[in-house]
Formats: sequence, structure tokens, C-alpha cells
Amino acid sequence: MLFKNKVILVTGGTGSFGKKFTQIVLKEHNPKAIRIFSRGELKQQTMRERFQQIKNSEKLRFFIGDVRDRDRLYRAMNGVDIVIHAAALKQVPTCEYNPIEAVRTNIDGAANIIDAAIDNNVKKVMALSTDKAVHPVNLYGATKLVAEKLFIQGNAYTGERRTKFSCVRYGNVV
Repeated sequence: MLFKNKVILVTGGTGSFGKKFTQIVLKEHNPKAIRIFSRGELKQQTMRERFQQIKNSEKLRFFIGDVRDRDRLYRAMNGVDIVIHAAALKQVPTCEYNPIEAVRTNIDGAANIIDAAIDNNVKKVMALSTDKAVHPVNLYGATKLVAEKLFIQGNAYTGERRTKFSCVRYGNVV
């Protein structure tokens, strides 16, 4: 199994995807550890409390951090086997009204993930993207398209380290 006895880092781990992913992996895949990396202290505390009753919850660790902070990412990725990159500014209006922050988080953050993963010899990195990256008509989609390009190019950028990068797009689930 892909996650059995692996150390997994989930960026944006307190978001809707991160919480569900973590719940399923803890219950069904017996990881060595899951590190939740996110900016929100309150969200981390709420998740910590909610997950106390879940099987393998003792394998859960929380890191306050931002993907824009290279040094913190490097520390969080030390000893990690797999990274699930779900951190992003995701609301279209937020990105439109805060374009610099959208670029810093969604594009610069992706570049930081790539560099930290390669330098820490992470085996696999999966980045979450969106259907809005196809022929983008807004800044959110454009930043996710650029992030996808960076992750795919990361496969050629690894040299002898052989970190494998992939992206997955999912549409809105109703």
C-alpha cells in the first residue's frame, strides 16, 4: 500500500480535502506519521480535538507554517516520504482582489514545495489542482495552471534525487 509505514506531509492539511484525506489514511492505511502543515492555529486545534478518537491519531503531528516560508517547509519535510500539497488560496474573489498574495501562495509556494521536496529526498509529491486551470479565465485558475507546470517540470529538475511529482485535478463535488 502506498501510505503504509510512510511519513506523509499534508500542506493545507486543515482544509476540507486535508481533513478527509487524513481521516481515511489514518483509519485504513497505517502510516508511520502524518504531518499537518497549515497556517491556522485554531483550525489545527479543532482538527486535533476532532481526531482524538480516530484510529492511529497518535501518529498525527501539527506544524504551524506557510508554504511561502521556505525554511519552515524544509524543516517540516525532514524525513518525509510523501507530500500531498493542498495548500492554496482557493476562493476566486480572494485571488482577484489580492493578486500578489495569490501569486505568492499558489505559485511561489509551489516552487518552495518543489525545492524542499527535492532537497529533503522526498519520494513522491502530489499537488492538488483544479479544473479552473484549464483555459483559465481568472487569476485563481492562472496560478493553479502555473503551479501545475512547475510540478510537472519538477520531474526534470530533480537530477539524481528522483523525487516524483504529479498533479491531480478534481472538479467541485456537489
